[in-house]
Amino acid sequence: MNDTKKGKLNIVGIGPGNEEYITPASLRAIQEAEIVIGYSTYIKLVQHLLSDKQIIRTGMTEEIRRAQLAIEESKKGKIVSIISSGDAGVYGMASLIFQVLEEMGWKKSDDPEIHIYPGITAINACASLIGAPLGHDFCSISLSDLLTPWPIIRKRIELAAQADFVIGFYNPASGRRQKQIVEAKEIIEQYRPGTTPVALIKSAYRERQHIIISDLDHFLDYEIGMLTTVIVGSTNTRFFEGYIYTPRGYTNKYNIIEGTVKSGQKPGISLNLDAIGGKND
Repeated sequence: MNDTKKGKLNIVGIGPGNEEYITPASLRAIQEAEIVIGYSTYIKLVQHLLSDKQIIRTGMTEEIRRAQLAIEESKKGKIVSIISSGDAGVYGMASLIFQVLEEMGWKKSDDPEIHIYPGITAINACASLIGAPLGHDFCSISLSDLLTPWPIIRKRIELAAQADFVIGFYNPASGRRQKQIVEAKEIIEQYRPGTTPVALIKSAYRERQHIIISDLDHFLDYEIGMLTTVIVGSTNTRFFEGYIYTPRGYTNKYNIIEGTVKSGQKPGISLNLDAIGGKND
C-alpha cells in the first residue's frame, strides 16, 4: 500500500490585493497552504495572512523559477499556493506553470494535483472605479515587449482599434519603455475621435490608488507607469456625471424610458437592421 501523500498546487489570483476583493475560495487556498510562493510585491499584499507559512519570494523577471519551485515543492507531498495579482490566468502564473508542466512531461494523474482559483482582474477592478466602460465588447492588450515582439503587439492594437473594441492596456509604460503607449495612441486616433473617453487607473483598490478621467487627445498629458491600467473607450463609450460607460445597444431595440420595444424589433430576436438603418450599437 502506498501511503505517500499526494502534493497539491494551488494557483491563486488575489485580485487587486485588498482583502475585501479576494474571493473566499482564494483565501481558503492561501490558508491551507504550507508554502506560499510569489513575487515580492504580491507577497507583501497578503503578508498578514502568512504568519504560519513558509514563504518563498522572488523578484521581477523570476517567474520561471517561481513556477519551478512551486512544482518541485508540491511534488514532495506539500500543499503549495503560488499567488498572482488579479487573476492568475490573465498575464499571471497559471499559463507558465502549465507550460513548465508540459515541458516536464507531467500527466494529470501525476503529482501534484492542480487547482486554480480565479481572482478579480486588473481591468475589471479598474473598470469598477470609473463606471461601466466594459459594458460592451472589449479586449486587453499588454504593451510590454519583454516577451512579445512589438510588431505583433502593434498589429493587435491596430485590429482592436479598427474593430472598435474598448481596449484595456496592461503594462503601458515603464522607466525604460515610454514609446509604446504613444504609438498606441497614434494608432487608435486613426479610428476614434479625440473626445473618446480614456481613464488612467493606478493601483486600483490599493493604498496609492489614483484615477484620472481624460480623453484620447489629452491622456498622455498625465504620468503613466507600470502600475497604471489605461482603458480606452470605443466610439460608443460616453462620459456621464464623472463616470465612463459603454452602452450595450439597448436603444437599438428599446425605448429606454418607456421600456417599450421599438417599431420593427422583437424581444429575443436578432436585430432588424433595416429598422435601425443597417447600424448596430
